[in-house]
Amino acid sequence: MTAGRTRTDIRPDDLWEAVSTGDEYTATDIVMAALDGGMDPEEVMLDVIAPLQARVGREWAANRITVAQEHTATAVNERVLGAVAHHPAVRRRQRERAPEQPGRIAVACIDGEWHALPARLVAEVLRLRGWRVDYLGAQVPTPHLISHLHLTGPAVVALSSSIATRLPAAHAAITACQSTGTPVLVGGAAFGYDGRYADLLGADAWAPDARAAADRLARGPLPKPPRGHRVIDDLPHLADQAYAHVTRTAPQLIRYVMDRLESRYPAVAGYTDEQRHRTVEDVAYIVEFLGTALYLDDPGLFTAFLTWTVGILSVRGVPAESLRPVLDLLSEQLADYPRATGMLARAHDAVREPAPERDIA
Repeated sequence: MTAGRTRTDIRPDDLWEAVSTGDEYTATDIVMAALDGGMDPEEVMLDVIAPLQARVGREWAANRITVAQEHTATAVNERVLGAVAHHPAVRRRQRERAPEQPGRIAVACIDGEWHALPARLVAEVLRLRGWRVDYLGAQVPTPHLISHLHLTGPAVVALSSSIATRLPAAHAAITACQSTGTPVLVGGAAFGYDGRYADLLGADAWAPDARAAADRLARGPLPKPPRGHRVIDDLPHLADQAYAHVTRTAPQLIRYVMDRLESRYPAVAGYTDEQRHRTVEDVAYIVEFLGTALYLDDPGLFTAFLTWTVGILSVRGVPAESLRPVLDLLSEQLADYPRATGMLARAHDAVREPAPERDIA
């Protein structure tokens, strides 16, 4: 920035107004003006766009925006980030860092993970720091990821996942990448606020956000794992077949619950078709999270999901007590699997008291 020039910062409320209403052009103009005014590109990405996306999620959870509005705001954020990536200040920074290029990295989302913005942030920050980045985007099937690694030979692969139910797929991807001799850095909310699941699933490194990921890689290369050194045999609790049974029979479990829910929770008789459809979705999520908790052998993951669900349902006027018969019905079907029934019982206790009622705006 030239001497005497005043840096232009971004007013968060102005940017939120543009993003939340789907005004892509105004949002882009606000960010471009800040970059023109001397605001650091990495700061724009990580201290403006990333927190803005977190706000999108909070607003949806609080029922202040619809799913469609959440998707719209996310799409605007992604396009704004793309505009930032092509700003002259960013290209200039990349040229300045090119001589010290630390290497090539592949950045991808786990198969089934559609939340691509965190991975895109990692990719763009690493580009700013001089890396040659192959950004593969959302929902990358593991076989295609492995083919890319064989073709390009990156120094490291960075895998992102925001949803915990993708962790079994993440385990397979981590193992497959390491079998090629490529170290794996993982990040995203799915791996836990402290990275506990990254360690459990054998990742070579974990970072809580894009800045931490770039800083970790700047400290030195990750050691190369020996080719073919791991197989997925390090979760001995899977021998009880509880995870396999829940995932294999998920459609039948959902059907069993829905066929009997009205007899356990009479209010279902008055549900509209839309409410019944949402209930099926909720039951499906419960079964999916139960399967993931069984895979990780972590009852706390399932309980935390149910507690979060109580909050989501509460602000939408759905009493928490509606969850208890669902858990009871699942327990009946999984009586032969003590780990599963134990997790269901613990979650049942966690939602025993309904959340305080709130006015729905």
